[in-house]
Amino acid sequence: MQYTVDLNADLGESTHTKRFPHEAEIFPYLSSCNIACGFHGGDPIFIEKAILQALEHGLRIGAHPSYPERENFGRMPMELTAAAQQAMLRYQVSALKGMVESLGGQLSYVKPHGALYHTLCRDERQAQLAVAVFHSIDPNLQVMGLPDSALARAASDTGLGYIREGFADRRYAPDGQLLSRQQPGAVLHNPAEVVGQVRQILMEGMVTTNTGARLPLQVDSLCVHGDNPMAVPILQALDHFFRQSGIQKGNL
Repeated sequence: MQYTVDLNADLGESTHTKRFPHEAEIFPYLSSCNIACGFHGGDPIFIEKAILQALEHGLRIGAHPSYPERENFGRMPMELTAAAQQAMLRYQVSALKGMVESLGGQLSYVKPHGALYHTLCRDERQAQLAVAVFHSIDPNLQVMGLPDSALARAASDTGLGYIREGFADRRYAPDGQLLSRQQPGAVLHNPAEVVGQVRQILMEGMVTTNTGARLPLQVDSLCVHGDNPMAVPILQALDHFFRQSGIQKGNL
């Protein structure tokens, strides 16, 4: 049986004070990339550089908006009014869309970052507010997030396409959410362990949680985090596994 898998990573997150020096090595292994919008990481110079690298490698480009929370890299939840949340998202996605288009590309989708991602996947009202913004910016945008989530339902209700995302380098909790980064083993660093989880997701439609339970998991795209210090060895191991298994990389 032939498989096609979309492989994405969060990129453009460097700033002049916080660098991810291996980022340029990640692009050749991907078919999609989620580019930071400047609120959790990234600045105009590194965002533009990431867009240009994505275009050079022919990748599908997504916006990666976040809570305005640089201290913890956008991984701490924030309480915002509906108006503040919508303005924050409109600003970030519109800015990235404008940059991509001015450089000759096209923005294809939106994938929220960090704590915002998890909030929108859990909270029906906030997901509806967010998707309304994405639709108002461009009704052809797709949304990327966890399968069978509030964000997936909001996208369906609004008529936006939805990309079901799985995670290659994150451990899952028994409820199907990602295991909190505060828990040991939440981030996978061993390439062999990542390949094992990806093999199970793609070939069995299942994932094993931190408790050993097996959960059904159907995905359209798999993420390897760009800030994972083992991202490049992980992607190299996945590339070897894909070649051995006859798995093609591409957008579904």
